[in-house]
Amino acid sequence: MFNTPRHLHFLGVCGTAMGAVAAALRERGFTVTGSDENIYEPMSGFLRERGVALNEGYRAENLPAGAELIVIGNAIRRGNPEAEAVLNRKLYYLSLPETLKEFFLRGRHNLVVTGTHGKTTTTSLLAWIMESAGMAPGYMIGGLPRNFKQGACLRDSKYFVIEGDEYDTAFFDKRSKFVHYLPELVIVNNIEFDHADIFNNLEEIKTSFRRLLNIVPGNGMVLLNADDPVCIDTARNCPAPIVEVGFSPNAANVIRDVAYGPDGSSFRLFDTEFSIPLIGEYNVRNAAMAISAARFYGAGLSKIREAVASFQGVRRRQEVRGEVRGIKVIDDFGHHPTAIRETLRALRRQYAKSRLWAVFEPRSNTTRRSVFQKELAEALACADGVVLAKVARLEQIPEHERLNPEKVVESICEEGREAYYEPDVPCIIARLKPLVRQGDVIVIFSNGGFDGIHARLLAEL
Repeated sequence: MFNTPRHLHFLGVCGTAMGAVAAALRERGFTVTGSDENIYEPMSGFLRERGVALNEGYRAENLPAGAELIVIGNAIRRGNPEAEAVLNRKLYYLSLPETLKEFFLRGRHNLVVTGTHGKTTTTSLLAWIMESAGMAPGYMIGGLPRNFKQGACLRDSKYFVIEGDEYDTAFFDKRSKFVHYLPELVIVNNIEFDHADIFNNLEEIKTSFRRLLNIVPGNGMVLLNADDPVCIDTARNCPAPIVEVGFSPNAANVIRDVAYGPDGSSFRLFDTEFSIPLIGEYNVRNAAMAISAARFYGAGLSKIREAVASFQGVRRRQEVRGEVRGIKVIDDFGHHPTAIRETLRALRRQYAKSRLWAVFEPRSNTTRRSVFQKELAEALACADGVVLAKVARLEQIPEHERLNPEKVVESICEEGREAYYEPDVPCIIARLKPLVRQGDVIVIFSNGGFDGIHARLLAEL
């Protein structure tokens, strides 16, 4: 960059990724300030301990006179007082992905993990494998991996492992975030329709992935899901080398001899047996992708085996939150029909003798809409019983586009399953409490806090 700025101001500084980058720049000697609508723990304490000055609320006067670069978070919209002042004053500004590129990714071997599902788990496992192999990667993960103390580590390293989101970059840049990440290796786990608020159809999503694959260098690598026809079609004219990974006998890296047990899965890859304490076909493929990526950079198979076996997973991915009177409550981030279906199938294997209850909060920009009306019912029907919550922020969705939760419940009941619609957490708990019994498993699907339902349900039980 020309004349590297020494003072940066972040709009939306308390976001997980924004805060991690702000703190890392402060540790490198930059002056860093920031604003957010709500200054909240633990991020506020984390930032203040590192010398980042914070402003609560957005006001034009928050912009420091000496700030040479404004980093604008994805949540910031036109009309934000500080964003409007930045535009009016013609200040220099970048999105967070652009800031990552300019300050952390240039000149490194960047491993970008993409796909509709499995990004966080695969990124976490790949970073853990490389860490265990002594490669000391930097990483940026959209979740909290249990093997690390935080989801981001922006240290000086030859390697950088980053979760590549197809969501748009900022209000002024509607390209997918991952096109900014200077990829050398790209993992494409799967491609499905999602993010109905910014994409109109699957073809638009495929176009975004093609833009990413088009910038992978000739000495790089694309690891592609061999079992996903959409992935194969999307990568058809990719100029970079491709290695297909999957269960298909046509894959270059074939996953063989898969076995599922109550505490994990085992499989063979590269004529080596691996065991991972995660359940389900998707997690086996996630692991195979991470292993293949680590092998590309020379990690030894023995080190990889040890790392895979010691992987502790990611918070909010099939995470047991507690057990009361023999009833388990599990938290899962699933918010897409495919993710919900595969999680329920995996839990069915793990708890084969248990009744399985699914509680789902339609909260994402896609599941609040009717686009997956049929698919949601089919996915949730994999459970023995279902409780559907009120659609979050329904007033933001045009009436003709809204998900109809009562209709989802009706469709599930037609499949011979118990299903109920309840408007809030107290009603959900009141509905479940007399229905569940010892040995049951309740999995709660939400990509938000869901009004503290996990602890409240455990307390009531």
